[in-house]
Amino acid sequence: MTEILGFDIKGEIKSMNIVGKYISYVKTVRRYSQRTVEIYDAVLRDFVPFACDGDTNPSDSHIIEYLIPSIIRSYEVYLLDADPPKTPRTVNLHLSVLSGFCKFLIKEGHLKSNPVRLVPRPKVESRLPVFYKKEGMDEYFHQTEWFASSEELESFKQDWNTKQGKQTYEKRLARAIISTLYSLGLRRSELIGMTISDIDFGRKVVKVRGKGNKMREIPLTDSLSEEILLYLKAVEVMCGGERSLKEPLFITYTGRSLYPAYVDRTVKSELGDVKGLTGRKSPHVLRHSLATELMNEEADLNSVKELLGHSSLAATQVYTHSSIARLKDIYKRAHPRAKNGGKYGD
Repeated sequence: MTEILGFDIKGEIKSMNIVGKYISYVKTVRRYSQRTVEIYDAVLRDFVPFACDGDTNPSDSHIIEYLIPSIIRSYEVYLLDADPPKTPRTVNLHLSVLSGFCKFLIKEGHLKSNPVRLVPRPKVESRLPVFYKKEGMDEYFHQTEWFASSEELESFKQDWNTKQGKQTYEKRLARAIISTLYSLGLRRSELIGMTISDIDFGRKVVKVRGKGNKMREIPLTDSLSEEILLYLKAVEVMCGGERSLKEPLFITYTGRSLYPAYVDRTVKSELGDVKGLTGRKSPHVLRHSLATELMNEEADLNSVKELLGHSSLAATQVYTHSSIARLKDIYKRAHPRAKNGGKYGD
């Protein structure tokens, strides 16, 4: 990632103290993911020269002076008219970053109100979440059942330091990653940030640190509890004993913490050839899939909101969609005209 507090590349901003302070705030206080921090950094790096008449090294007062609705609106138009044009969804993301920056400046006493609130946002077409069907996920867990078994663990104890042992461990880790993402509905960053102490096997809950450093607890199913316990025993075999509770829950064969590309690659590889799982393969689709299954089983919307760590119900309501097949089934069973072939009467 490019340095946040200053840029040395010719033609780029060299010093942005107030912006750097905000980026540091979202990274260390709000504990946003690395990817989110990079996006915030890029948006503000793009906006400041635009707002400040091309000044690549504006003062803090100069930046604050130009945070007014008319300039922010001009920036919005600039994004929409770019070549190629930014999508409404991307433009809204830029405006959200600017809004967060202004809220920070209000908190610091530099602004009295948020100018972004006075800027109309481009309309975004609603987009239903992509999700995997339960039958496809069941097929995956059936195919990989061996790598979550105690029998496989006994075999691993004998050959853990061989090439075969390395391959076996990586398959067990991959299965544990998929199981955890799907069972708990975690974001990728939440999975990577988990430590051993976050799993409370006694109370059967998992402590998750989500966006904005907010903590939540998610129920731990018996099957996932057993799978994680067996996984930890496999790690103990490699490490020669128990690890500290503060250490990462999941590690690679070489002992490294998980990282975004590793998780993405694992999900894509594991789910790529599973029958019934079509479309994009990503950690977030697994999160979508759990939410969709819960809503299809008529789970309470507020409960799903808490489980996913959403700050508002609006973010959760996108999962109230149902598959066409499910809608047809409900229609056939419940609609009075569907039950009698479309005829009036009984």
